[in-house]
Amino acid sequence: MPNTIHAYAALEAGAKLQPYQFDAGELAAHQVEVQVEYCGLCHSDVSVINNEWRNDIYPVVAGHEIIGIITQLGAEAKGLRIGQRVGIGWTADSCQHCFQCLAGQHNLCKESQATIVGHAGGFADKVRAAWQWVIPLPDDLDPAGAGPLLCGGITVFDPLLKHQIQARHHVGVIGIGGLGHMAIKLLKAWGCEITAFTSQLSKTDELKMMGADHVIDSRDPSALKAYKGKFDLLLSTVNVSLDWKAYLRTLAPQGSLHMLGLVLEPLSIPAGQLISGAQSVTGSPTGSPTALRELLAFAARKNIAPQIELYSMSEINQAIERLLSGQARYRIVLKADFDQHG
Repeated sequence: MPNTIHAYAALEAGAKLQPYQFDAGELAAHQVEVQVEYCGLCHSDVSVINNEWRNDIYPVVAGHEIIGIITQLGAEAKGLRIGQRVGIGWTADSCQHCFQCLAGQHNLCKESQATIVGHAGGFADKVRAAWQWVIPLPDDLDPAGAGPLLCGGITVFDPLLKHQIQARHHVGVIGIGGLGHMAIKLLKAWGCEITAFTSQLSKTDELKMMGADHVIDSRDPSALKAYKGKFDLLLSTVNVSLDWKAYLRTLAPQGSLHMLGLVLEPLSIPAGQLISGAQSVTGSPTGSPTALRELLAFAARKNIAPQIELYSMSEINQAIERLLSGQARYRIVLKADFDQHG
């Protein structure tokens, strides 16, 4: 069956992933089919598998940090060719006609289609997406490590564009895991002064090797006081509540606290401080196709790659356990091996 896709799927919330196959049907005119070579494993994949966001349809085929080779092109697909190595990130489609899409902010489209919510993702031998969201991979990027750039990487890169960050700026990164370590590498290449906030000071030497100029205990109030009025931008990648008032006091005039981690509790923000310092609290989801292309070009030119642990796709359940242990350094990538395991 030429349209059969072999995958690993969760058949119900929280279930172990198991081999699964389905008929994808005919390729739509605007779509591209990609044979998966590598796919990153992200916390968002686990959230969808476990139905933590209450918006999942089972079976779930997760995986949204995809690197592979184009095998089919729909009749309306443009600028791509069969045999080309490409990437697909969080978004698989958008309407292309709303104000946001026409303005180049396709990731804000209200009709956008997530790659892994109601759509089959990259824990599979093949995946499909609209051609605009299929991003050519520069030849200088290692395909094994490039996948996480398409989710975690763009998540921390897009705020640098939005806030017009330059080399003269001082940027703080709160939480040094999969997102945070990529933020440090990108900011180092950007030329910024970087302060890393972490609850694990045992990472200090490693973080300084990545490019951090300073490493601070994220839960130490006295350390925060020493940085009063310093940061032009704070990137928060954590999903837990911190003393946000204390962090706001570290912002320079016109500085911003930019939320990237999904903190479930409401933020307590003093309006007076925002007003007196012309400061802001902002957030953003991934990035547009244009921003993705900019990121990959920058990463290729500056030789930026996430630090990864490589597993075979058939070891996907062990890889998820490794992710949940909190010990992964710093992103897990799965190599497709369906030829060996069906």
